[in-house]
Amino acid sequence: MKTRLASALLFLGFAAAAFASKEKPVIGLSLDTLKEERWQRDRDTFTAEAQKLGATVIVQSANSDDTRQVRDVESLISRGVDVLVIVPHNGEAMTRAVKSANDAKIPVIAYDRLIKNCAIDYYLSFDNVKVGEAQGSYAASRLPSDRKARLVRIYGAPTDNNAKMFKQGQDNILGPLIKAGKVEVLHEDWALDWKPENGKKIMNAAITKAGRTIDAVVVSNDGTAGGAIQALLEEGLAGKVLVTGQDADLAACQRIQRGTQAMTVYKPLKNLATLAARVAVDVAKGNKPAATSTLDNGVKKVPSIFEKVISVDRDNLMSTVVADGFHKAADLK
Repeated sequence: MKTRLASALLFLGFAAAAFASKEKPVIGLSLDTLKEERWQRDRDTFTAEAQKLGATVIVQSANSDDTRQVRDVESLISRGVDVLVIVPHNGEAMTRAVKSANDAKIPVIAYDRLIKNCAIDYYLSFDNVKVGEAQGSYAASRLPSDRKARLVRIYGAPTDNNAKMFKQGQDNILGPLIKAGKVEVLHEDWALDWKPENGKKIMNAAITKAGRTIDAVVVSNDGTAGGAIQALLEEGLAGKVLVTGQDADLAACQRIQRGTQAMTVYKPLKNLATLAARVAVDVAKGNKPAATSTLDNGVKKVPSIFEKVISVDRDNLMSTVVADGFHKAADLK
């Protein structure tokens, strides 16, 4: 009888929730998007580690649609998952869905991006201010010192709290130079949804506005850096202008090898995704993993764990992303 019931529930898509237990918990993983290489890696590593620990993972991807992601989370709640791990497209729009999880007494872990103004149980990420500081420091140390440096800044998605933290880190380094008159910001803007085409539009606008004399473009991630570099290529400026990035995407590492992108910030995603799976399983079993820090999300000081980041350029590309197995040397050509 139980076998027939399990088969019926499996057909209806409810088997995982129906047979969840402390020993075999079910984790709901709600992702903003799977269109970027980075998030595909996170999903695969997280799922593999959770399964190794005896858990089942139900993955939902919202394709950067807030309404869809809220529905995804509500669907996972209705399926009775033991814990929710959420990468929000918009950390404020997700508040309502988290409150529904609170009502259902399902713990919530914000993964990589903070969810604001609600009661979440953990926040797991990289030190995002340090990411921005790494970008700003790399650019600042290579700007001309015999004249006022000319800078373009391309920020991330305005709906992503991380983008604001990256900017904060960049400001920590670049702000004093700008205030002292050593650096001029020619143009700056936010790239909606982190889309490369929006990075290209911002770069095109900067060139139209300020001309071709640009020393550096501080870009908050590799995807939008790719868009900016495409605009520079079309102007014959690629490789002549320093461009930063983040995520160590394969395309970005290839650009670093070719010399069209100067640096990226490598975040050992395997470490974070593995940590997140272990914390999620631990929480699902009723335990309270130790946090190393807290971060105020507007409602509470959220127990947080931050992984370290690494600044990568052509000099240490092989000893970091390749040595870690993140990319193969043969693929960087």
